[in-house]
Amino acid sequence: MTSRIRVLVVDDSAFVRKAVQRMLSTAKDIEVVGVAADGEEGLVKARELRPDVITLDVRMPRLGGLETLERLMAERPVPVLLMSTLTQEGAEVTLRGLELGAMDFVDKSSVQPMSMLSLAEELVAKIRALGRTRARPRPRLVPPSAGGGAGAPAECVVIAASTGGPTALQAVVGGLPAGFPAAVLIVQHIPRGFTRSLAERLDARCAVPVREAQDGEAVAPGRVLVAPAGIHSRVVRSGGQVGLVLDEEPRDALHRPSADVLMASAADVYGPLAVGVVLTGMGSDGTEGLRAIREKGGLTLAESEETSVIYGMPKSAIEAGVVERVIPLERVAGEILAAV
Repeated sequence: MTSRIRVLVVDDSAFVRKAVQRMLSTAKDIEVVGVAADGEEGLVKARELRPDVITLDVRMPRLGGLETLERLMAERPVPVLLMSTLTQEGAEVTLRGLELGAMDFVDKSSVQPMSMLSLAEELVAKIRALGRTRARPRPRLVPPSAGGGAGAPAECVVIAASTGGPTALQAVVGGLPAGFPAAVLIVQHIPRGFTRSLAERLDARCAVPVREAQDGEAVAPGRVLVAPAGIHSRVVRSGGQVGLVLDEEPRDALHRPSADVLMASAADVYGPLAVGVVLTGMGSDGTEGLRAIREKGGLTLAESEETSVIYGMPKSAIEAGVVERVIPLERVAGEILAAV
C-alpha cells in the first residue's frame, strides 16, 4: 500500500479550513496533517510537518499568500495549490503566485454547500496530481536559434497546456521574436475570468503581441491569441482569410476550450503547415488534436517529463504515438522557430 499524501491547509477562514479538511477526508490516500490560520503559522508548520502538498490562501492577514509562497520556495520548495477567487484582482494575484512557484490553483469562492461536491472532486484530483510530483525550479532557457526546418514553413502553431502551463507558456512565447512569421493559438485550461489576465501578463513579458481571442477575430502571423475559458475555439477559412470562431460545441467535451477541438480545426485549415505542441498538464487533452495534425503531415511536439510540472498531457500524447519530437521546455521555442 502506498503512503498517503500529507497535506497542510493554510487559510485565514476557519470555515474554509474545515471545508477543505472535510472534502479531503473523502480520499483514503490523502491525509490532512495540519492547518494554519495565517502565513506565519503556515511556515512554522511546514517546517515541523514537512507536508507533501500545501493548500495556500492567496489573501491572508499578517503574512500574505504571495509572501508566504516566496519564503516557502526559498526555504523548502514543496508543491503548493493556491486557493484563489474568481475576480480580476484574484486572477492577477493567482497568476503572480504561479510565477513564484505555485503549481496550480482552485477557486475558493466555490466553497459553498451547493457546489461542494464538484469542488471536492477537483481538489482531490489536483492534490493527487501534485502529491506525485515535486517542486522543481524551471530550467534556464537557452536562446532559441532557428535551425533548418524540413518542408515548407509552418503557418500556425497551436499550444496546449494545463497544470503548470502559465509559467511554461511564458517560457515558450517569451522565446519567440517580434515579427514571428506564423500565427500562434493557445489553449490553457483555466477558469473563466482568468484568460484575459493571463494574456495581458504574457503580452507584457513577450516580444510578440498576446491577447485574449474574440469571436470572428482574424488569425494572422505575428499574433498570439489565447482561447477564452468556458467556450471552444476553432479556426475556419473563408475565402483567403482565416478567422477564429467561438462556440459551445461539442458540449460533452471534458474541457472548454478543448485543445483537441482547436488542433483538429487547425489541421483541417493548415494541413502540413500546422504545428501542435502539448506542454505540462493533467489529463489527455491535445492527444487527439496532435493525431489530427500529424495525420495531415504537420509537426507535433511534446514537453519532456524532466521539465513538466505534471506529465499527464505530454505522456498521453507520447504513449498514443502521435508525437514526433519530445523536448525539454527550454528547447520548445527553438523547435517552433525552426518549423516556421
